[in-house]
Amino acid sequence: MGLKEYAIRRGAETIVTFFVLMLIGFFLFRVMPGDPTAILILNPKIPPQTRQMLRKQLGLDKPLEVQFLYFIKNFFKGQFGYSFHTGQPVIRMILGYRLWNTLILVGSSVVIAILLGVLLGVIAAQRRGSKLDVSLITVSLTFYSMPVFWLGMLLLIVFSVHYNIFPLGGTVSAGMHYSSWWSYAADYLRHLTLPLISLVLIQIGYNFLIVRNTLIDILTEDYISAVRAKGLPEKIVLYKHALRNAMLPLTTIIALELAGIFTGAVLTETVFSLDGLGSLLYEAVDTRDYPVLQGLFALIMVSFLVANYAADIIYALLDPRVRYK
Repeated sequence: MGLKEYAIRRGAETIVTFFVLMLIGFFLFRVMPGDPTAILILNPKIPPQTRQMLRKQLGLDKPLEVQFLYFIKNFFKGQFGYSFHTGQPVIRMILGYRLWNTLILVGSSVVIAILLGVLLGVIAAQRRGSKLDVSLITVSLTFYSMPVFWLGMLLLIVFSVHYNIFPLGGTVSAGMHYSSWWSYAADYLRHLTLPLISLVLIQIGYNFLIVRNTLIDILTEDYISAVRAKGLPEKIVLYKHALRNAMLPLTTIIALELAGIFTGAVLTETVFSLDGLGSLLYEAVDTRDYPVLQGLFALIMVSFLVANYAADIIYALLDPRVRYK
């Protein structure tokens, strides 16, 4: 099968998956316990007629299948409606400053974790069985198994409460007037440091283990022995021949981690009180804000589907055998 036919087949499967996930996501939010009007009208003495009028204004009185068709139609128009809680356009809430905060935080953590994971994986594979290898495995497994919210709170207790080096939370210091752009950037980075460290420590272990274990398997292959028999330096054998093939399984992981940028780090952003997509998702779940939930779900779903499709095509380019599976 050629690359073009493989790409078309995977594209068709991705489109079908898209509509199935849209259907699941739409009805999943509506079977959640709670009523969005209960958040908007906190007074329990409000008569039922008022609540019904509000449900009609929000479009919640229509049958679910009609709401779903409107949702699909508006999705392709790029319209996700208005937030039940704030009244703002959902697209503006998602694509505003919260998106940039999440891109900076999660994007930088993914890039740093990938680079450090690959570097440490190569070092450990070269020294398999050594004390350094065992230490790296132990540390990576320890951080990988930690709940991210627990690690975040631990960092806050040590570096914010005990030593008072970093702020307790927030994106920037409240009420501060900045004399220059550099002072704003410095304050922003101070607030970003602890959540960035927590995300990098959690992600780096998985990347490290994948690269290390894959490299160890590849270094025992016959073609590596043949390359070594030619008298090539070990660095060329490792980086040009072994590492190139070791990156194959990491391709999908990298693509999905990059797609995860758009999901935001829900627990991390909540623990550190950062204004990002993750905290927006938490707030939308808490207030049963269907339009915001649907908009975020659509963004998350599309980003993962596109990333997965791109990973499949890249994988097929690197390893043509995949096209026939």
